[in-house]
Formats: sequence, structure tokens, C-alpha cells
Amino acid sequence: MEFCIVAGGPERYLPDLKKFNNTNVKWVGVDRGVFTLLENGLEAEGAFGDFDSVSSAEWSLITDRVEKVNTYKPEKDETDLELALNWVLGQNPDSIKIFGATGGRLDHFMGNVQLLMQPTLIDSGIKSELIDVQNRLWVVKAGEHEVIELPSHQYISFVPMTGSVEDLTLTGFKYPLKNRNIFRGSTLCISNELIQSSGTFSFTNGILMVVRSSDSTS
Repeated sequence: MEFCIVAGGPERYLPDLKKFNNTNVKWVGVDRGVFTLLENGLEAEGAFGDFDSVSSAEWSLITDRVEKVNTYKPEKDETDLELALNWVLGQNPDSIKIFGATGGRLDHFMGNVQLLMQPTLIDSGIKSELIDVQNRLWVVKAGEHEVIELPSHQYISFVPMTGSVEDLTLTGFKYPLKNRNIFRGSTLCISNELIQSSGTFSFTNGILMVVRSSDSTS
């Protein structure tokens, strides 16, 4: 089962959520993201947040339409999205997609990226992506990984999330690499592109962020 989480980020950065819906998907809303789900005709499996960003009318709709509403005080140690993500991990998902986690405040965005670095999540091997109208972002551990051509997201960037990523090899890319060590702070692997239908990247140590991007917002 795939879980899709919709957080409360600016709606203008959201892709068409309906394109990600199918019978194998369960949706979860975070704060105003719950209302966004309902607006798009999607049913929320659960709702999480302090709900300080919804109106009284929106709150009434949420409590009327969603069976599992988990409310929290604004003052807490975890963000609303972290609470939702932890719940989803407890449901043994096959994969996780997170929307509404980019745009707006940079501290929120950086915190959301940090959630992907949770040891529990990384060690689980569950692919967990942050997705907006232009980007798809996830992190991976050392090993060999395949990426396939995605015309809607032409560019592929690799960003070291640990002090170093060792022996990075890129095959099938416009700018290939062979056993190269890259270090946190490097922009060496920004804006690469596939030159065939699929490519591989591998490394022996570290954690790497993968970002697939497009110039277009359509």
C-alpha cells in the first residue's frame, strides 16, 4: 500500500493530486492539507495537526468528513508532518509520497527535508518522496540505484547529505562520473540529465539526496 501525505504548504506548489490517486493509495492530511484533500475530492484516511490554519467552517468540514482526526497543541517537540509521517510508518507502507511540504517558509522546507533523514525511515528502505509541481526529491543509502527517463522531470541532481559520499559513479548520464568522492557543499552534481531511457548511480558510503526537476510548472 502506498501512502500519500498532503501537508499545509502553499497550494500553488501542488501538482494535480488526482493523478497520484489509485486503488492502492491511502491519503493522509496534515493541518490545512486535510481541507486541500477534501477540496480535491479525495478521502483522508487520517488527519494530523493543531489546525491553527483552518477556518471554523473548514474545521467543521474536516471533522464531518474524516473519521480519524488527531489534534495536537501548537507547542510540541514534533512538527505536524513528523507526527503524520511517524503514524504512516507504523502502517507498514510500501512507499510514501509527501505533498505540500515545499514553498513558503524555508525553515519548514528544511525541516521537511530533514524528516527524510530519519534513521528509521532510511533503514526501512521505503522510498519516501517530497513532490511539488516542479520537483521530486528523495534520499538513498549506499548501493546501486536505477532511474528511468521521466520527460516531465528532465534534470537530475545529486546532493551529498553526509560529510562525504564516496565512489559515486553515474552511468547513462550526460555528465558521467566514475568512483568520485563528493563532499557536502559541492555543486558538482547539480542539473545532470539522462542520455538514454534509464541510468544508474552507485556509491559505497554516505547518504545522497536525489532531486528530479523541471523548468515547467505545468
